[in-house]
Amino acid sequence: MTQSEPALKIKVQIFSGDEIAMGPGKADLLDAIAREGSISGAARDINMSYRRAWLLVDAMNRCWREPLVETSPGGSARGGARITPYGRGILQLYRSLQDESLGLRRASAWGELGAALLDAPKPHQKA
Repeated sequence: MTQSEPALKIKVQIFSGDEIAMGPGKADLLDAIAREGSISGAARDINMSYRRAWLLVDAMNRCWREPLVETSPGGSARGGARITPYGRGILQLYRSLQDESLGLRRASAWGELGAALLDAPKPHQKA
């Protein structure tokens, strides 16, 4: 068996105190809100409960200097949600940071770690 390319998963999370202000899931939710125009539609689009989506939006809006998402009451006819211009800027910066983090795959330390990594773990040793 030949050694395959070792996997490196980099998960960029930005914290405000103990709260995750932005991470991959929140960024995906913002993208879905932009597409769907509502939190409920965005939640359905990314297979997330409405409550979970609402809690993530609430957390994001509490962590940044300005809200990332604005909501309008009124049900399906007049209500909805939109990403604020400030939120679009934060999302764009976060996506740029994610892209830049992929450059770590070219880092010499990762090359050495990858060379030392097995394709699969060894079997458990008997006690």
